[in-house]
Amino acid sequence: MGHIIVIGAGIVGLATAHHLLREGVCVTVVDRDPEGDKASFGNAGGIAVTEVIPASVPGVLWKVPGWLADPLGPLAIRPAHAPRLIPWLLRFSRAGRPSEFKRITAALAALNTRVYDDLLPLLAEHDLREELQQLGALTVYEQEAAFDEDAMQWGLKRSCGIEVRTLTGNEAREIEPALSQSITRGVFTPQWSHVRDPKTLVDKLRQSLLARGLCIQVGEVCGIRPGLEGGAVSVGLGDGRWLPADKVVVAAGAWSGLLARSLGDKVLLESERGYNTTIPDPGVVLSREVIFAERHFVATPLSCGLRIGGAAEFGGLHAPANFKRSQALARLAERYLPGLRTEGGTCWAGHRPATPDSLPVIGASPRHPGVIYAFGHGHLGLTQAATTGRLVSDIALGKPPLVDLAPYAISRFN
Repeated sequence: MGHIIVIGAGIVGLATAHHLLREGVCVTVVDRDPEGDKASFGNAGGIAVTEVIPASVPGVLWKVPGWLADPLGPLAIRPAHAPRLIPWLLRFSRAGRPSEFKRITAALAALNTRVYDDLLPLLAEHDLREELQQLGALTVYEQEAAFDEDAMQWGLKRSCGIEVRTLTGNEAREIEPALSQSITRGVFTPQWSHVRDPKTLVDKLRQSLLARGLCIQVGEVCGIRPGLEGGAVSVGLGDGRWLPADKVVVAAGAWSGLLARSLGDKVLLESERGYNTTIPDPGVVLSREVIFAERHFVATPLSCGLRIGGAAEFGGLHAPANFKRSQALARLAERYLPGLRTEGGTCWAGHRPATPDSLPVIGASPRHPGVIYAFGHGHLGLTQAATTGRLVSDIALGKPPLVDLAPYAISRFN
């Protein structure tokens, strides 16, 4: 294999480039702003290997009206975008059926059980091992009823090999003393980890790959021109250039659906915009990522400050960000972290690439074998990046897949 172009300089694209370079492939990453802000930079930093439950859990649709009624609640749909969201929502509803729910959980677990096998060697090879904090995560509950409601999900995680330790409120505070007395139950998942700063990780990985021969082209990708009968592929840039390659990997996050559809491959992909606030001097100390189950937000201690993030907003790729959501998350965290100081926080919003079944799209285009897809990871892009890069590299080089790739094929949207 001579030359492969990877579209997208986020964590999935860079992880793919890492694996291809290790195989001796000439790799070019194309991105309109390779060093610029991405979901890879602004995420909560979690290596969430325990997250094998799809977003469409049975019964979740009954909660949606209440979430939408809260102007700064965990879910928002921009009215102008709502009609375009209908096909995605219909498929999301189907994903919550019991049989689909179990199938999707198994497919997520198949990826997540490989995460450390692929991530740890990648970090070690680029001298980034110290960026990973393997301290577990703590999920906390205010109400016993909410804890009981989630019992089925925790049991399902256990059946997938995930270690789950249930705690009383006092036991949760022994682990994280900053938590308020309102916390009545907790669940500790030791296999979870987090990185010290997602932006630092991505920047250092990109620089290391450049030192190892990666080529980066700055440009807006405006099209892909497949070759005939599986031949060479070209990537068109906004300045009129066409870059030839033997294969092309589409790892452009929330923008990947536009490229897939331009090639005739149907896909249901939405931007699920997330928000956060990073507070450089929070006045409280957390040791690990804390997930506030009922309120659907997280707090992660990063080297750049305490990052408080969450929310899911569907408004397309071009709607302006509503940073009141970032500010609301910080105020919400004050209820559970007494003494939290929110002054000086930096607000952020980014586009998560979300599929309705919570599974990424990994695999070759059925129409154009020279195009390989690697997108749609939702909340798990950082978690699954190294494994996705390994799978994509194997696809490109014709190696046997390490996992059954059928659940992640783009053809599932036909």
